[in-house]
Amino acid sequence: MARLDVDVHSYVFEGGRWIGCEHGCIYCYARPTHSYQGLSPGLDFESKIFAKINAPHLLRRELAKTSYVPESIALGVNTDAYQPCERELRITRGVLEVLQECEHPVGLITKSALIERDIDILAAMAAKRQAAVAVTITTLDPAIARTLEPRAAAPARRLRTVRTLAEAGIPVGVSISPIIPFITEPEIERLLEAVHEAGATSAHYVVLRLPWEVNPLFQQWLQAHFPERAQRVMNRVREMRGGKDYDADFSTRMHGEGVWAELIRQRFKIAAARLGLNGHGGRFHQLDASKFRRPLVIPPLGARASRTGEGQLDLFG
Repeated sequence: MARLDVDVHSYVFEGGRWIGCEHGCIYCYARPTHSYQGLSPGLDFESKIFAKINAPHLLRRELAKTSYVPESIALGVNTDAYQPCERELRITRGVLEVLQECEHPVGLITKSALIERDIDILAAMAAKRQAAVAVTITTLDPAIARTLEPRAAAPARRLRTVRTLAEAGIPVGVSISPIIPFITEPEIERLLEAVHEAGATSAHYVVLRLPWEVNPLFQQWLQAHFPERAQRVMNRVREMRGGKDYDADFSTRMHGEGVWAELIRQRFKIAAARLGLNGHGGRFHQLDASKFRRPLVIPPLGARASRTGEGQLDLFG
């Protein structure tokens, strides 16, 4: 296992994808993935980051297969592809370079301003309907954001990123997530107005999800920062989850169920319609894969990749 120490963090290069995230969002549903590595879903998740450093080479090999059928690829679905260590590792940049070369469509989801670094690639791809971006914005309140998402870009900075991307001709949607009852939920309409003003053309939302170890971590955060609201928040969460803290049922886990979930849905739908913001859930699927071409050059994995072990040899594993 190779280890690189940068500032106060250790970046662990091993098999897998981007696992762990320096942003430290307390609500992150990906936190339990660190338990699979025998690490803490708490501090370890934020400080020990697993990265597939040869992902661009593996992607090139995957796209070269005669059996490969091109469909939009989404980056940043599990953990953020533009977290701080990407500034030095440039893995996401390398992946985008391969996708641009092959004219392969891609959608990116992030809450980081670092995505602006790659506007040169994204704007060129967007001009061919091969790229779209979704920026996650949870709250407009910087005080809440500082504790809820301690090392992610501030809300105002994310709005500026939306504007910058939109002005570059890149389709930008916004994910208002998670919606937390009595904490970020009162901001639904103001958030939609702000992202519309910044240039977003679509929006969708996700209500708070508390799978596995995320549940106690979030409730500790709630007691520490909003003790007077903690019981009300959890009561509403349970109302939307059939009386439980969390229900993983695929049909309801994103938006919840029941009266309170329906009220959120109606508020969001009415406000988004008034502003002309369409749901962007299908935006990535509307990208153009018709011009896809397989890479002509497929480099060997090389010494740099092989040093990280066999776990690095499968891009999607």
